[in-house]
Formats: sequence, C-alpha cells, structure tokens
Amino acid sequence: MDILEQKIRDEGRVLSDSVIKVDSFLNHQIDPVLMKQIGDEFAYRFGDAGVTKVLTLESSGIAPAQMTGLTLGVPAIFARKRKSLTLNDHLYSTTVHSFTKNQSNEISVSKDYLSSDDTVLILDDFLANGQAALGLINIVQQAGASLAGVGIVIEKGFQDGGKLLREQGIRVESLAIIDSLADQKITFHKEGASV
Repeated sequence: MDILEQKIRDEGRVLSDSVIKVDSFLNHQIDPVLMKQIGDEFAYRFGDAGVTKVLTLESSGIAPAQMTGLTLGVPAIFARKRKSLTLNDHLYSTTVHSFTKNQSNEISVSKDYLSSDDTVLILDDFLANGQAALGLINIVQQAGASLAGVGIVIEKGFQDGGKLLREQGIRVESLAIIDSLADQKITFHKEGASV
C-alpha cells in the first residue's frame, strides 16, 4: 500500500533501530480515511477466505479491524487485556508478552463471540516478534475455529515474527514491511522480494 508507506515516511518517527512511532495516525490519533483504505485492502486480500469474524487485540488493532469487518460485513472482536466485572468467566484466555512494553498480559475473548463455526481473520497494527499474533492464534485454536490468516498493518521485517508465522504455514498479509530503521532511516521491503 503506497499510501500507507508514504504516511509512515511523512509522519512516522524513528525512536531507535527497532522502534517507530506512528501515533499520529494509528496508535493514538486515528486517520479514519486511511483506516477505511486499510480495511478495504484487507477485505480485498482475504475476500475469498470465508471470514466470519475479525479478531484483534486492544487497543491499536481495533480501528483497522473494525474497518476490515465493516467492508467484509462481519463482526470485529477485540481480545481484552484486562478483566472487567462483566467479562470474568466463560472465556478463552492466554498470556501474551509485549517486548515493546516489557510486560506480559493475559488476554481474553468471551466464548459467546467465537466458536468452531467461525473462520477468523486476525488483524493487528504491528508484527515484530509475533507474540500477539501467536496469542490470538491460540485463542482461535481454543475456540476450534478456522484461521483465515493474519493481516498486519506494519510488519517489522527485520524482527522474527513474520518468519516465525510463515514457517508455520500461516498466511500473513502485511500492508507495509519495514526492512530497517537503522540510522533514523525507514527502509521498506521491496515488492517481489522474499519475506
């Protein structure tokens, strides 16, 4: 997606060789026009997969998941990181470690919204080490649902998450793949090159 890469170039801030900040359009403030285009692109890429639910992790995956669900005409579900008074049992749960935040969270989805009848598209804002995606895959497996694949807005191609998922035979569609953030420069993966 050229428009996404341009937005990352224009507004992304490289904080280190492994961290890029995109909170002006994705992780804090949301660009709804861009999110709609992202949702349309994921719906196009997974339109033949029979998706019945889009699953993400709160909170930065919610906007692209919602727009993808809107275009596909299916519900979007987000795994919660915190238990609430209204969501405390009848859950699929697993633990996910965030390297960016250096903490682990138990994530949960109500069994009311995910079942063995579902074909699930997992969507997230970033793919780095793959722990969030693996946690969501675990929840899909607990439900006995089918996995359509994993859609990622921005993949850090220089980290192992994408490779780890693809080696397991999981379909991964990333809209922008960053090969390097070295020297404060964003280098994108070239189309046609192997991931």
